[in-house]
Amino acid sequence: MSSRDLSRHQSSIVKRYYKNIDTIVATRLQEAVTELYLAESDKKRAALWKKVQAQLGKTPADPGVVHQIVEDGDVERLAKLVNDLVAGRLVVKD
Repeated sequence: MSSRDLSRHQSSIVKRYYKNIDTIVATRLQEAVTELYLAESDKKRAALWKKVQAQLGKTPADPGVVHQIVEDGDVERLAKLVNDLVAGRLVVKD
């Protein structure tokens, strides 16, 4: 869909979304950390980890670190990584 197919209103919504994508991703990750702590079934945890991995792919986080956190299912490390992302302390991947 090109920008010509969007109305002015729709176009402004898309622009705001991409302007705020960092905040949106950070919020989704923070919510996922909370949900992972509270998840009661392995099925729910597995679905949440898939979502976490997809959201972390949109960040400057090192893919190797992300893979290791997801593979280990380490919620505490994930929480620290998300905290670093939000605080702007994350080292940018190469």
